[in-house]
Amino acid sequence: EAGVPTLVEAREIVAEFHGMIRRRAAAELSSWIERVRASLVASFARGVTNDEAAVRAAITSPWSNGQTEGQITRLKLVRRQMYGRGKIDLLQARLIGAE
Repeated sequence: EAGVPTLVEAREIVAEFHGMIRRRAAAELSSWIERVRASLVASFARGVTNDEAAVRAAITSPWSNGQTEGQITRLKLVRRQMYGRGKIDLLQARLIGAE
């Protein structure tokens, strides 16, 4: 850690962002963005700034689409495993068997 202090700072910044989401502390977002602009994760801060309204909504909203995203990821995994090998009947059999 002593050899790469900027990497340690980036880890702390990401942990702070994660904590902000866990605490649902959207009020801290603006100060966090200002702090991050000169760090290794500045491109992430630019992305957050570009879509700040959505990030604030995600922090404050009690809703999550994690279950949906998990199902989509599972479907894509099965599809990639079968690429070029089967038709819809085999895909259906794999998905029903996977549950």
